[in-house]
Amino acid sequence: MSQRIFLDNAATTPIDPEVFEAMLPYFKDFFGNPSSIHAHGRKVKAALETARKTVAGILNTSPGEIFFTSGGTEADNTAIQQSIDSLGVKHIVTSKLEHHAVLHTAEHLAKAGKVKLTLLTNKADGSLDLNELEDILKENPNTLVSLMHGNNEIGNLLDLNKVGELCRANGAFFHSDTVQTMGHYNFDLQALPVDFIVGSAHKFHGPKGVGFLYINANSKINPLIHGGAQERNMRGGTENIYGIIGLAKALELASKGIESHKNHIMGLKRLMIDQLKEKIEGITFNGQSAQVENSLYTVLNVSFPPHPDNEMLLFNMDIEGISCSGGSACSSGTNLGSHVLNSLGGLDPERANVRFSFSKFTTEEEILKTVNALAGIFATKEA
Repeated sequence: MSQRIFLDNAATTPIDPEVFEAMLPYFKDFFGNPSSIHAHGRKVKAALETARKTVAGILNTSPGEIFFTSGGTEADNTAIQQSIDSLGVKHIVTSKLEHHAVLHTAEHLAKAGKVKLTLLTNKADGSLDLNELEDILKENPNTLVSLMHGNNEIGNLLDLNKVGELCRANGAFFHSDTVQTMGHYNFDLQALPVDFIVGSAHKFHGPKGVGFLYINANSKINPLIHGGAQERNMRGGTENIYGIIGLAKALELASKGIESHKNHIMGLKRLMIDQLKEKIEGITFNGQSAQVENSLYTVLNVSFPPHPDNEMLLFNMDIEGISCSGGSACSSGTNLGSHVLNSLGGLDPERANVRFSFSKFTTEEEILKTVNALAGIFATKEA
Protein backbone atom coordinates (compact mmCIF):
# COMPACT_ATOMS: atom_id res chain seq x y z
CA MET A 1 0.00 0.00 0.00
CA SER A 2 1.32 3.46 -0.90
CA GLN A 3 2.11 5.88 1.93
CA ARG A 4 -0.86 7.82 3.23
CA ILE A 5 -1.19 11.55 2.64
CA PHE A 6 -1.61 13.65 5.77
CA LEU A 7 -3.37 16.99 5.23
CA ASP A 8 -4.68 17.54 8.77
CA ASN A 9 -1.74 19.44 10.24
CA ALA A 10 -4.00 21.96 11.99
CA ALA A 11 -5.09 19.03 14.19
CA THR A 12 -1.54 17.85 14.84
CA THR A 13 1.81 17.66 13.09
CA PRO A 14 4.24 14.75 12.75
CA ILE A 15 7.13 15.03 15.16
CA ASP A 16 10.36 16.24 13.61
CA PRO A 17 13.09 13.54 13.78
CA GLU A 18 15.51 16.05 15.33
CA VAL A 19 12.98 16.73 18.08
CA PHE A 20 12.62 13.03 18.80
CA GLU A 21 16.39 12.65 19.05
CA ALA A 22 16.63 15.58 21.45
CA MET A 23 13.99 14.00 23.70
CA LEU A 24 15.42 10.48 23.83
CA PRO A 25 18.10 11.01 26.52
CA TYR A 26 15.44 12.32 28.90
CA PHE A 27 13.46 9.11 28.52
CA LYS A 28 16.49 6.89 29.14
CA ASP A 29 19.42 8.51 30.91
CA PHE A 30 18.34 11.80 32.49
CA PHE A 31 15.30 10.65 34.46
CA GLY A 32 15.70 12.65 37.68
CA ASN A 33 12.94 14.79 39.15
CA PRO A 34 13.87 18.45 38.56
CA SER A 35 12.65 19.31 42.06
CA SER A 36 15.23 16.97 43.62
CA ILE A 37 18.43 18.56 44.93
CA HIS A 38 20.74 15.63 44.17
CA ALA A 39 22.81 15.28 40.99
CA HIS A 40 20.14 13.42 39.04
CA GLY A 41 17.64 16.16 39.75
CA ARG A 42 20.04 19.06 39.15
CA LYS A 43 20.95 17.71 35.71
CA VAL A 44 17.31 17.68 34.65
CA LYS A 45 16.56 21.03 36.30
CA ALA A 46 19.33 22.62 34.25
CA ALA A 47 17.87 21.17 31.05
CA LEU A 48 14.41 22.46 32.02
CA GLU A 49 15.66 26.00 32.53
CA THR A 50 17.71 25.88 29.33
CA ALA A 51 14.53 24.94 27.45
CA ARG A 52 12.71 27.86 29.08
CA LYS A 53 15.50 30.24 28.05
CA THR A 54 15.33 28.89 24.49
CA VAL A 55 11.59 29.57 24.23
CA ALA A 56 11.96 33.00 25.84
CA GLY A 57 14.83 33.91 23.53
CA ILE A 58 12.86 33.00 20.41
CA LEU A 59 9.93 35.12 21.59
CA ASN A 60 12.16 37.97 22.82
CA THR A 61 10.94 37.92 26.37
CA SER A 62 12.15 37.00 29.84
CA PRO A 63 12.36 33.32 30.92
CA GLY A 64 10.41 34.39 34.00
CA GLU A 65 7.37 35.03 31.79
CA ILE A 66 7.27 31.52 30.26
CA PHE A 67 5.36 28.77 32.09
CA PHE A 68 5.11 25.22 30.77
CA THR A 69 1.70 23.52 30.70
CA SER A 70 0.06 20.35 29.39
CA GLY A 71 -0.92 22.17 26.18
CA GLY A 72 -2.90 25.03 24.72
CA THR A 73 -6.18 24.24 26.47
CA GLU A 74 -4.67 24.42 29.95
CA ALA A 75 -2.78 27.58 29.03
CA ASP A 76 -5.95 29.26 27.72
CA ASN A 77 -7.94 28.20 30.77
CA THR A 78 -5.27 29.49 33.15
CA ALA A 79 -5.11 32.91 31.51
CA ILE A 80 -8.86 33.37 31.27
CA GLN A 81 -9.98 31.94 34.61
CA GLN A 82 -7.20 33.40 36.71
CA SER A 83 -7.55 36.88 35.23
CA ILE A 84 -10.87 37.06 37.08
CA ASP A 85 -9.40 36.25 40.49
CA SER A 86 -6.06 38.00 40.09
CA LEU A 87 -6.71 41.00 37.84
CA GLY A 88 -10.29 41.87 38.75
CA VAL A 89 -11.70 41.06 35.33
CA LYS A 90 -15.50 41.32 35.32
CA HIS A 91 -16.17 41.23 31.58
CA ILE A 92 -14.87 38.98 28.79
CA VAL A 93 -15.02 39.88 25.10
CA THR A 94 -14.48 37.06 22.62
CA SER A 95 -16.13 35.73 19.44
CA LYS A 96 -18.20 32.79 18.23
CA LEU A 97 -15.25 31.74 16.06
CA GLU A 98 -12.89 30.89 18.91
CA HIS A 99 -11.56 27.45 19.72
CA HIS A 100 -13.68 25.76 22.38
CA ALA A 101 -10.76 26.02 24.82
CA VAL A 102 -11.61 29.73 24.92
CA LEU A 103 -15.29 29.87 23.99
CA HIS A 104 -16.50 27.12 26.33
CA THR A 105 -14.38 28.51 29.17
CA ALA A 106 -15.83 32.00 28.75
CA GLU A 107 -19.37 30.63 28.50
CA HIS A 108 -18.87 28.52 31.65
CA LEU A 109 -17.61 31.51 33.61
CA ALA A 110 -20.51 33.67 32.44
CA LYS A 111 -23.04 30.96 33.29
CA ALA A 112 -21.52 30.70 36.77
CA GLY A 113 -22.09 34.43 37.21
CA LYS A 114 -18.39 35.28 37.47
CA VAL A 115 -18.25 37.56 34.43
CA LYS A 116 -20.34 39.32 31.85
CA LEU A 117 -19.73 37.86 28.36
CA THR A 118 -19.88 39.74 25.06
CA LEU A 119 -19.46 38.01 21.69
CA LEU A 120 -18.27 40.21 18.86
CA THR A 121 -20.18 40.30 15.61
CA ASN A 122 -18.47 38.54 12.72
CA LYS A 123 -19.07 39.00 9.01
CA ALA A 124 -19.82 36.21 6.53
CA ASP A 125 -16.09 35.81 5.84
CA GLY A 126 -15.33 35.50 9.55
CA SER A 127 -13.74 38.92 9.95
CA LEU A 128 -14.43 40.91 13.11
CA ASP A 129 -15.50 44.52 13.48
CA LEU A 130 -12.78 46.18 15.55
CA ASN A 131 -14.78 49.41 15.70
CA GLU A 132 -17.38 47.42 17.62
CA LEU A 133 -14.63 46.15 19.93
CA GLU A 134 -13.44 49.70 20.59
CA ASP A 135 -16.97 50.85 21.46
CA ILE A 136 -17.42 47.90 23.84
CA LEU A 137 -14.10 48.58 25.57
CA LYS A 138 -14.96 52.24 26.12
CA GLU A 139 -18.17 51.25 27.91
CA ASN A 140 -16.88 48.30 29.95
CA PRO A 141 -14.02 48.58 32.45
CA ASN A 142 -12.22 45.55 33.87
CA THR A 143 -12.38 43.67 30.56
CA LEU A 144 -10.37 40.75 29.20
CA VAL A 145 -10.34 40.46 25.41
CA SER A 146 -9.68 36.90 24.22
CA LEU A 147 -9.30 36.58 20.43
CA MET A 148 -7.26 34.02 18.52
CA HIS A 149 -4.41 35.05 16.23
CA GLY A 150 -5.09 32.50 13.48
CA ASN A 151 -8.35 30.61 13.14
CA ASN A 152 -7.77 26.86 13.08
CA GLU A 153 -10.67 26.20 10.69
CA ILE A 154 -11.02 29.11 8.27
CA GLY A 155 -7.52 30.60 8.45
CA ASN A 156 -8.51 34.18 9.31
CA LEU A 157 -5.70 36.22 10.87
CA LEU A 158 -6.16 38.87 13.56
CA ASP A 159 -4.07 42.03 13.76
CA LEU A 160 -2.58 41.45 17.21
CA ASN A 161 -0.96 44.86 17.35
CA LYS A 162 -4.18 46.69 16.55
CA VAL A 163 -6.27 44.74 19.05
CA GLY A 164 -3.56 45.00 21.68
CA GLU A 165 -3.31 48.77 21.26
CA LEU A 166 -7.09 49.09 21.58
CA CYS A 167 -6.91 47.12 24.82
CA ARG A 168 -4.05 49.19 26.20
CA ALA A 169 -5.80 52.44 25.30
CA ASN A 170 -8.92 51.35 27.17
CA GLY A 171 -7.32 49.65 30.19
CA ALA A 172 -8.28 46.13 29.09
CA PHE A 173 -6.23 42.94 29.23
CA PHE A 174 -5.52 40.98 26.04
CA HIS A 175 -5.22 37.20 25.75
CA SER A 176 -4.67 35.58 22.37
CA ASP A 177 -4.85 31.89 21.55
CA THR A 178 -1.78 31.61 19.32
CA VAL A 179 -1.74 27.81 19.15
CA GLN A 180 -2.14 27.69 15.35
CA THR A 181 0.40 30.42 14.61
CA MET A 182 3.14 29.67 17.11
CA GLY A 183 6.12 28.30 15.20
CA HIS A 184 4.72 29.63 11.92
CA TYR A 185 5.04 33.37 12.55
CA ASN A 186 7.59 35.47 14.42
CA PHE A 187 6.57 36.93 17.79
CA ASP A 188 8.40 39.80 19.47
CA LEU A 189 6.88 39.98 22.91
CA GLN A 190 8.89 43.06 23.86
CA ALA A 191 6.97 44.94 21.18
CA LEU A 192 3.65 43.09 21.00
CA PRO A 193 0.95 44.57 23.28
CA VAL A 194 -0.39 41.29 24.74
CA ASP A 195 -0.81 40.06 28.29
CA PHE A 196 -1.11 36.33 27.54
CA ILE A 197 -0.30 34.10 24.56
CA VAL A 198 -0.03 30.32 24.35
CA GLY A 199 1.73 27.57 22.43
CA SER A 200 1.25 23.82 21.98
CA ALA A 201 4.22 21.77 20.81
CA HIS A 202 2.34 19.30 18.62
CA LYS A 203 1.23 22.11 16.30
CA PHE A 204 4.83 22.81 15.25
CA HIS A 205 6.29 19.30 14.99
CA GLY A 206 6.86 18.72 18.68
CA PRO A 207 5.31 16.16 21.06
CA LYS A 208 1.71 16.11 22.26
CA GLY A 209 0.78 16.89 25.84
CA VAL A 210 3.02 19.90 26.39
CA GLY A 211 2.62 23.63 25.82
CA PHE A 212 3.36 26.96 27.43
CA LEU A 213 1.72 30.14 28.63
CA TYR A 214 3.35 33.55 28.35
CA ILE A 215 2.30 35.86 31.17
CA ASN A 216 3.36 39.48 30.88
CA ALA A 217 5.21 40.49 34.04
CA ASN A 218 2.80 43.41 34.46
CA SER A 219 -0.22 41.06 34.44
CA LYS A 220 0.66 38.54 37.12
CA ILE A 221 -1.97 35.93 37.94
CA ASN A 222 -2.33 33.15 40.48
CA PRO A 223 -2.00 29.46 39.54
CA LEU A 224 -4.87 27.38 38.21
CA ILE A 225 -3.34 24.07 39.36
CA HIS A 226 -2.15 23.85 42.96
CA GLY A 227 -0.08 21.20 44.66
CA GLY A 228 3.58 22.07 44.36
CA ALA A 229 6.11 24.84 43.82
CA GLN A 230 6.91 23.87 40.25
CA GLU A 231 7.02 26.53 37.51
CA ARG A 232 7.94 29.12 40.14
CA ASN A 233 4.75 28.36 42.07
CA MET A 234 2.58 28.85 38.98
CA ARG A 235 1.69 25.22 38.19
CA GLY A 236 1.75 22.32 40.62
CA GLY A 237 2.89 18.95 39.29
CA THR A 238 6.16 17.36 38.18
CA GLU A 239 7.22 18.88 34.87
CA ASN A 240 6.92 16.87 31.65
CA ILE A 241 10.66 17.10 31.03
CA TYR A 242 10.95 15.14 27.80
CA GLY A 243 7.96 17.02 26.43
CA ILE A 244 9.45 20.38 27.40
CA ILE A 245 12.79 19.46 25.83
CA GLY A 246 10.91 18.50 22.67
CA LEU A 247 8.86 21.72 22.68
CA ALA A 248 11.95 23.91 22.92
CA LYS A 249 13.75 21.99 20.18
CA ALA A 250 10.69 22.07 17.90
CA LEU A 251 10.24 25.83 18.38
CA GLU A 252 13.93 26.37 17.74
CA LEU A 253 13.79 24.42 14.46
CA ALA A 254 10.57 26.14 13.42
CA SER A 255 11.96 29.62 14.07
CA LYS A 256 15.17 28.94 12.14
CA GLY A 257 13.27 27.71 9.07
CA ILE A 258 10.25 29.95 9.33
CA GLU A 259 10.64 31.85 6.03
CA SER A 260 11.57 28.85 3.91
CA HIS A 261 8.75 26.77 5.41
CA LYS A 262 6.28 29.62 4.85
CA ASN A 263 7.28 30.02 1.21
CA HIS A 264 7.08 26.26 0.63
CA ILE A 265 3.64 25.90 2.20
CA MET A 266 2.21 29.02 0.54
CA GLY A 267 3.28 27.60 -2.82
CA LEU A 268 1.42 24.38 -2.06
CA LYS A 269 -1.66 26.29 -0.99
CA ARG A 270 -1.70 28.33 -4.20
CA LEU A 271 -1.26 25.13 -6.21
CA MET A 272 -4.19 23.46 -4.49
CA ILE A 273 -6.45 26.46 -4.97
CA ASP A 274 -5.61 26.68 -8.67
CA GLN A 275 -5.98 22.94 -9.25
CA LEU A 276 -9.31 22.75 -7.42
CA LYS A 277 -10.70 25.67 -9.40
CA GLU A 278 -9.55 24.07 -12.64
CA LYS A 279 -10.84 20.56 -12.03
CA ILE A 280 -14.02 20.94 -9.96
CA GLU A 281 -16.98 23.11 -10.94
CA GLY A 282 -18.54 25.25 -8.23
CA ILE A 283 -15.63 25.28 -5.78
CA THR A 284 -15.66 28.07 -3.19
CA PHE A 285 -13.62 28.71 -0.06
CA ASN A 286 -14.71 29.45 3.50
CA GLY A 287 -13.59 32.40 5.55
CA GLN A 288 -10.50 34.15 4.27
CA SER A 289 -8.50 30.93 3.83
CA ALA A 290 -8.05 31.37 0.05
CA GLN A 291 -6.46 34.81 0.52
CA VAL A 292 -3.02 33.25 0.53
CA GLU A 293 -1.04 36.37 1.47
CA ASN A 294 -3.44 37.48 4.20
CA SER A 295 -4.56 34.26 5.88
CA LEU A 296 -3.05 31.53 8.01
CA TYR A 297 -0.96 29.93 5.28
CA THR A 298 -1.20 26.41 6.69
CA VAL A 299 -5.02 26.20 6.36
CA LEU A 300 -7.38 25.99 3.38
CA ASN A 301 -11.10 25.47 3.99
CA VAL A 302 -12.88 24.29 0.86
CA SER A 303 -16.62 24.23 0.11
CA PHE A 304 -17.53 21.57 -2.45
CA PRO A 305 -20.67 21.72 -4.61
CA PRO A 306 -23.72 19.56 -3.86
CA HIS A 307 -23.10 15.90 -4.65
CA PRO A 308 -24.79 12.60 -3.68
CA ASP A 309 -21.62 11.43 -1.89
CA ASN A 310 -20.97 14.60 0.10
CA GLU A 311 -21.92 13.02 3.42
CA MET A 312 -19.33 10.34 2.75
CA LEU A 313 -16.65 12.65 1.39
CA LEU A 314 -14.24 12.43 4.33
CA PHE A 315 -14.76 8.66 4.51
CA ASN A 316 -14.08 8.31 0.79
CA MET A 317 -10.94 10.44 1.07
CA ASP A 318 -9.79 8.23 3.92
CA ILE A 319 -10.28 5.16 1.70
CA GLU A 320 -8.14 6.94 -0.92
CA GLY A 321 -5.38 7.21 1.71
CA ILE A 322 -5.85 10.92 2.40
CA SER A 323 -6.37 12.32 5.90
CA CYS A 324 -8.19 15.64 6.10
CA SER A 325 -10.84 17.19 8.34
CA GLY A 326 -14.38 18.50 8.19
CA GLY A 327 -13.72 20.95 10.99
CA SER A 328 -11.75 21.17 14.19
CA ALA A 329 -10.35 17.80 15.22
CA CYS A 330 -11.17 18.62 18.85
CA SER A 331 -14.85 18.23 17.93
CA SER A 332 -14.51 15.03 15.91
CA GLY A 333 -17.08 12.34 16.67
CA THR A 334 -19.95 14.80 17.06
CA ASN A 335 -22.76 15.47 14.62
CA LEU A 336 -23.15 19.14 15.44
CA GLY A 337 -20.96 20.38 12.62
CA SER A 338 -18.34 23.07 12.93
CA HIS A 339 -19.37 25.90 15.26
CA VAL A 340 -17.02 28.16 13.27
CA LEU A 341 -18.65 27.43 9.92
CA ASN A 342 -22.11 27.64 11.49
CA SER A 343 -21.21 31.09 12.80
CA LEU A 344 -20.52 32.37 9.28
CA GLY A 345 -24.19 31.93 8.43
CA GLY A 346 -25.83 31.25 5.11
CA LEU A 347 -23.82 28.17 4.23
CA ASP A 348 -25.57 25.71 1.92
CA PRO A 349 -26.21 22.48 3.89
CA GLU A 350 -25.97 20.55 0.63
CA ARG A 351 -22.33 21.52 0.21
CA ALA A 352 -19.43 19.64 1.83
CA ASN A 353 -16.84 21.65 3.74
CA VAL A 354 -13.35 20.23 4.17
CA ARG A 355 -10.30 21.68 5.88
CA PHE A 356 -6.94 20.85 4.34
CA SER A 357 -3.94 21.89 6.40
CA PHE A 358 -0.29 21.68 5.41
CA SER A 359 3.17 21.44 6.96
CA LYS A 360 6.80 21.71 5.93
CA PHE A 361 6.70 17.98 5.16
CA THR A 362 3.80 18.26 2.68
CA THR A 363 4.81 17.79 -0.95
CA GLU A 364 3.56 19.01 -4.32
CA GLU A 365 2.96 15.41 -5.34
CA GLU A 366 0.65 14.93 -2.38
CA ILE A 367 -1.36 18.01 -3.32
CA LEU A 368 -1.78 16.83 -6.91
CA LYS A 369 -2.80 13.33 -5.81
CA THR A 370 -5.36 14.80 -3.43
CA VAL A 371 -6.92 17.04 -6.08
CA ASN A 372 -7.04 14.15 -8.54
CA ALA A 373 -8.79 11.99 -5.94
CA LEU A 374 -11.36 14.75 -5.38
CA ALA A 375 -11.80 15.20 -9.12
CA GLY A 376 -12.64 11.52 -9.33
CA ILE A 377 -15.54 12.09 -6.95
CA PHE A 378 -16.95 15.36 -8.32
CA ALA A 379 -17.89 16.40 -11.82
CA THR A 380 -14.76 17.74 -13.45
CA LYS A 381 -13.80 19.93 -16.31
CA GLU A 382 -11.87 18.48 -19.20
CA ALA A 383 -8.15 18.56 -18.57
